[in-house]
Amino acid sequence: MAAVAAMVTCVAPASVSLSGETGGTIVGHVTYMGQMPINSIVRLGADPRCVKLYAGKQARGQTFTVASDGAFADVLVTLDGSFPATPVPSAPAVLTQKNCQYAPHVLGARIGQTLEVRNDDPTEHNIHAASTLGNAINTTQLINGPVARFTLKAGELLHVRCDNHTWMSSYVAIMDNPYFAVSSIDGTFTISNVPSGRQTIKAWHEVMGTQTQMVDVQAGKTTTVDFTFAPRRAAAGGPNVHELLVPHTGAIVSFTASR
Repeated sequence: MAAVAAMVTCVAPASVSLSGETGGTIVGHVTYMGQMPINSIVRLGADPRCVKLYAGKQARGQTFTVASDGAFADVLVTLDGSFPATPVPSAPAVLTQKNCQYAPHVLGARIGQTLEVRNDDPTEHNIHAASTLGNAINTTQLINGPVARFTLKAGELLHVRCDNHTWMSSYVAIMDNPYFAVSSIDGTFTISNVPSGRQTIKAWHEVMGTQTQMVDVQAGKTTTVDFTFAPRRAAAGGPNVHELLVPHTGAIVSFTASR
């Protein structure tokens, strides 16, 4: 099993005036640098209805979503600290079961917000998430069944699985403030209306771990913070990483070339 390390790329704040705004904005880009990770092939044979959805295509896990230019999606970006109370969104956070996968793979939500889980597949699913903080879920969702709704009661990183299809996996980050984002397919993220002052910003990925930076936020201005994740290089004289494979369990398995 290969160790991994997070490498921080610090970018000098780029400030752009946003007159009329009471808070500041943090924008950034998340990059994966190194050998392209390969998500494991998902074996769908246990459910022929899932097999039919992938006719002529190969299903893979969702642990890494990395573009050819290194843009790194599904990285959770959050601010640490205590912040003034803000209203909880009345709109739900939505998790959809589609093509026998959860979408999105990483989702941010607020304490007190409703989580909606929808089944768009022609097969039954089981929504299952363990929690000791009141967010536990374990319920079957039928084909064309009603939307399942859950009130998120406490802050935690909730790992949502499907007992019927063990490769299905999603993370719901339940936050006590609105200052979070998930990097998009092009690696970008935006956190708006951030209170001014020095803030701690973190970027988390389920395999690559967490990075932390400090950022100075100014009211009415935009500050840029970028993150770069990379596998740790082999020690001198050690084997060279030849290929990085990621099973749907999320653990990294490295196949190494000869010394």
